[in-house]
Amino acid sequence: MKILLADDHELVRDALIALLEQEADMSLTAADDLPDAVEKLGDGFDVVLLDYDMPGMNGLAGLDEMKAQAGVPVAILSGSADRSVAQEALDRGAAGFLPKTMESKTLAHAIRFMAAGEVYAPIKFLTTAPEEVLPEIAKQMTERELQVLGCLCRGLSNKEIAREVDLQEVTVKLHVKTACRKLGAKNRTQAAIMAKEAGLF
Repeated sequence: MKILLADDHELVRDALIALLEQEADMSLTAADDLPDAVEKLGDGFDVVLLDYDMPGMNGLAGLDEMKAQAGVPVAILSGSADRSVAQEALDRGAAGFLPKTMESKTLAHAIRFMAAGEVYAPIKFLTTAPEEVLPEIAKQMTERELQVLGCLCRGLSNKEIAREVDLQEVTVKLHVKTACRKLGAKNRTQAAIMAKEAGLF
């Protein structure tokens, strides 16, 4: 199954590709904005995934443009859009709405589901009252934790972070672990995605 993934955040894009390419039946092509994605359509894809908040999208106008040209299921990916955006995307014919914090296996199943012609809607996301979780959690973080989280968003290793913020590597590991716990992230990549998508960095 060939998937076109368009996202302007390199860290997020690379993390999603790494997760999905662990699936034996999936191969991905990356684009970093909507015009780039449209240009690559000729390669023949089974599903197109578009980041909601990237250059060229103009809200959901980019979804309409891609749907008109792709001829295959087109889904919206987002880490920051709210329920109303998700509902509008589905109402405008998106094949699905995929929160970027989804488990990798759930994401893979959702993509297969959409490739089969079905519509994927994350019921829990659409029915749960929205919460401003990240900004509140950011207030609970120490200055050091936020500093380390900012380095994670730039893709730095623990060793590089230690050098940059003048800490022992073991202390950096502790700050990473604490930041993940406070964000409710399963690993450093997800923590970076959540922080970046929330506009913390």
